[in-house]
Amino acid sequence: MNLKRHCISLVLALGFVSLAVCGQETSIAVASNFSAPMQKLVSTFQDASGHHIKVSSGATGKFYSQIQNGAPFDILLSADQETPERIENEKSGIAHTRFTYATGVLVLWSAREGFVDSKGEVLRNASFHHVAIADPKLAPYGQAAAQTLQALGLTDKLKSKLVQGENIGQTFQFVASANAELGFIALSQVFLDGKLKDGSAWIVPSDLYRPLHQDAILLNAGKDNPAAKAFLAFLKTDKAKRIMQAYGYQF
Repeated sequence: MNLKRHCISLVLALGFVSLAVCGQETSIAVASNFSAPMQKLVSTFQDASGHHIKVSSGATGKFYSQIQNGAPFDILLSADQETPERIENEKSGIAHTRFTYATGVLVLWSAREGFVDSKGEVLRNASFHHVAIADPKLAPYGQAAAQTLQALGLTDKLKSKLVQGENIGQTFQFVASANAELGFIALSQVFLDGKLKDGSAWIVPSDLYRPLHQDAILLNAGKDNPAAKAFLAFLKTDKAKRIMQAYGYQF
């Protein structure tokens, strides 16, 4: 009885209400762009709630295929709105559980100091061999990168220089390892507490690509999982939003 009271008080301290028994486990599929804040969110949630979260990180498009083929995820944290909506419409997710948990920001980044200028003119100068983007067919941030190049009129000019990562995590690795001099990635991968962690970057103006609204949805496998429901509730709290804002996400 004392343990139960202790668990409930910890959950309430996070700013949401859960009647779950402590110690449940939930499996969450997370878009690669959200990996860094997810680590902090998971740590905060687990310490306070007693639940355990198993995280799988990857491309949203790939997760969609896995979910349709019966992958036992309880929650999808997508990099777009369309995929969770499609999942709900196809009845692979629970109706009315879908919501936007954050809005992402696209950035052109290089691991080299001073290589990317503040206006992105480096793209027009083309003084590089490779620019990395995530696969537009699988990753919403890759779609945003392709939209940006099209808006700038640079699609044809840079076509031969493009290298594609399966997801935004692999795209980041291409640039971090200098296999590509620069690349379009998520701001959250190189940003923390209001500043760029290293390298040089151009924050792509939001009018050059469709907004990166990122939606969450409770999947069928998580319908009766108290840990899954508690984590989705946690994402809506001010505490969770402060963590996400520290990595550059907007609301």
